[in-house]
Amino acid sequence: MANRPIAPHLQIWKWGPHMAASILHRITGDGMAFVGLGVLLWWLGAMAGGAETYATFQAAMGSPLGLIVLVGLSWAFFSHMMTGLRHFVLDIGAGYELDTNKMWSMLAPAIGILLTAAFWAVVLLK
Repeated sequence: MANRPIAPHLQIWKWGPHMAASILHRITGDGMAFVGLGVLLWWLGAMAGGAETYATFQAAMGSPLGLIVLVGLSWAFFSHMMTGLRHFVLDIGAGYELDTNKMWSMLAPAIGILLTAAFWAVVLLK
């Protein structure tokens, strides 16, 4: 038993942006799955429930807390999309150079934030 290799653990690995990008990808995917599904089902139920029920949904989503949820969902979507594109490039065999990987690991979440800001600027300015 003493000659068996030790499995790598988070205490052994040096943390880097690539690990944060991968963890962010998983967190945003789970957030969209759970919170996004709840909002989607509520929205569909409100549409099926009639004008009064839909007005309640609109009031809730138009409140400050509702807007925080919607902005958070859109941020999760754009960040997940950008880290997903990063993973896609890695899956085709490109971007494994250390500097390239580090750069895209830091740029993916930043681009997600910029896309979220641009999306909400378009929504709120119309």
